[in-house]
Amino acid sequence: MAGLASTPEPPYHAVIFTSTTTDRTDGYAEAAARMIELAGDVPGFLGVDSARGGDGVGITVSYWESEDAIATWRADAEHTVVRETGRTRWYQEYELRVARVERAYGFTRVRPRPG
Repeated sequence: MAGLASTPEPPYHAVIFTSTTTDRTDGYAEAAARMIELAGDVPGFLGVDSARGGDGVGITVSYWESEDAIATWRADAEHTVVRETGRTRWYQEYELRVARVERAYGFTRVRPRPG
């Protein structure tokens, strides 16, 4: 994934997933990529930002139009299987928080023109 998620004007929702992985991360990167691909098919999915440090601590923030869209994602059968694999194999711990985004702003550095 290149760059940051591009989201519409608020309000919208953010699902904030913070986690620490175990030493058993075989298949994790592939599953994470598949979950982003699968979420992209859910009506109301707006995008995702994700990072993981070398110490295994990671944060993924997915953006959604509504609580209903989040519920649809949570009920997805393939997502459910991957969540359970996360609990039994990949995660030492995790926290999930759902928030309503009321304000959003950013900055993009303009690249100088050559010459």
